[in-house]
Amino acid sequence: MDPDGTNAEAKRTLLSRAKSLRLHTGNLVNRTRLKKKCPCSPGEELQECIQATMSSWFSTTDGPNEDVPDTVVCNIPQATDAIVPEERDELKVSAKLFLFESGQSSIRDAVEMACQTLAVSQLDSVIIAPRRLLDSDDQTLAPLQPAWEELEALVRSQRIAAIGTSDLDKDLLEQLYNWAQVKPSSNQVNLASCCVMPPELTAFAKEFDIQLLTHNDPTELISASTFQEAMQEGTQHVSAADWRLEWLLRYSVIVKSRGIIKATGYLFGARKPEL
Repeated sequence: MDPDGTNAEAKRTLLSRAKSLRLHTGNLVNRTRLKKKCPCSPGEELQECIQATMSSWFSTTDGPNEDVPDTVVCNIPQATDAIVPEERDELKVSAKLFLFESGQSSIRDAVEMACQTLAVSQLDSVIIAPRRLLDSDDQTLAPLQPAWEELEALVRSQRIAAIGTSDLDKDLLEQLYNWAQVKPSSNQVNLASCCVMPPELTAFAKEFDIQLLTHNDPTELISASTFQEAMQEGTQHVSAADWRLEWLLRYSVIVKSRGIIKATGYLFGARKPEL
């Protein structure tokens, strides 16, 4: 459909009236547009995903979500990653959650959307990226604790099987382990800032059976201005200045027996601030 046609205009109106936005990029393994640009950084991939998904959503003819009129759900129907129940035991579903605003509701919203998107009752593991929560000179666990308690609640309700964290040094990881009711099963280390695993961190993780993983996510995966710019370009110049990114979840679906990534994608939650 022509970008300036009736359908696009209806979606512009929908976005202007909505209070919250939920976006699903679909399975990036199947996104040929992105493959042509690889290799790219996680931040560049993310920006391209937002633009491409919003643009594709504008070209579809589906109507607004009547059940939740205040929330716009942007996705690409043919790119959904729903898991067939017969295959569930053969697959590992993991996620990494980035919080841009504090609030336990963001964590629950992200996990619930992931479960619904993938058609599963439980995520095998969720790693929280607490960099923004712990971004201060005073390196204490307090900013992370409310978020961790929400993750623990999701473990108890069987929405998540195991929870982990990212970028904690040995002291903070030890504080978390000693305080938490549900212990961290993993801790990601960014090798861009640490070429070799710190010996004290390795020793502690080994003693308490915490898996040490690596990642290459930048300090700021996406800035507020970059998110608004990508959204505005993808929505054909709809004003995105009012939208604030609340959370971002990156998921992976891996075939256990072969270690092959079957699906990977991003889910976003954004909102307009209350007036």
